[in-house]
Amino acid sequence: MLQITNLSKTYPNGVQALKNVSLNISNGMFGLLGPNGAGKSTLMRTIATLQDADSGSIMFGDINVLQQKAELRKVLGYLPQEFGVYPKVSAEEMLHYIARLKGVYNDKERRELVKALLEQVNLYQHRTKYLGGYSGGMKQRFGIAQALIGNPKLIIVDEPTAGLDPAERLRFNNLLSEIGENIIVILSTHIVDDVNELCNDLAIIANGKVMQQGNPETLVETIQHKLWIKKVKKDEVAEYQANYKVILSKLSAGAVVVYVLSDEDPGNGFVAERATLEDIYFSNIT
Repeated sequence: MLQITNLSKTYPNGVQALKNVSLNISNGMFGLLGPNGAGKSTLMRTIATLQDADSGSIMFGDINVLQQKAELRKVLGYLPQEFGVYPKVSAEEMLHYIARLKGVYNDKERRELVKALLEQVNLYQHRTKYLGGYSGGMKQRFGIAQALIGNPKLIIVDEPTAGLDPAERLRFNNLLSEIGENIIVILSTHIVDDVNELCNDLAIIANGKVMQQGNPETLVETIQHKLWIKKVKKDEVAEYQANYKVILSKLSAGAVVVYVLSDEDPGNGFVAERATLEDIYFSNIT
């Protein structure tokens, strides 16, 4: 269990990135949803022991993460949002190097480990290719391979599918799903579909605060039969925003579809719409 309690962080420029964040995360895929600038990367970096919090605590089992950083790093795998690679080094060579850094000194054991990891992320046939020649998706899969060295109990991946084409995104998500069966995998992203497809538990974070946490289906059920839509003219949107709880507006064939949350039929031409996780997301960040 990863327990985050009242975690706060303010940067020297005055930006309060985290405001009393509390989360309990158990084994499996956990989604952390939020827009850019919501505080997701700050939270991930703090859990990964790359920066300190101003106040609060993080416990992973009996490890006090903020005070026992070396202990946490022994069981941590991390794929940051900006994952750089040495362009003139092959995937095989780089994994051998990282494995040695993580204490895998036996040559035979390390060879077997590197081979198994490259096969797991479907890169074995490209093992001698320079990392600089890898596609974005291949680099991300290599990033997962390096994160898996040392049999981690906690893996953090920050915005892993941003910029990937649909095929690579599917491969990467399938890989994450396999990994997240018996350990904690935290997936930090602003892509709602990734969380909807992969995670049994999620939290929505906005402006440095946790807005909601729970099972995706359960959260969606809380607004089912409370979502209403209507096509309006562009110059009418502000009026609807002033008079209704508008969570989203979308352009459609020259008009704007406004999405409204209301316990009762708002009338005025609105029709019921089936809610999705995207609607939960927008209801918490607007």
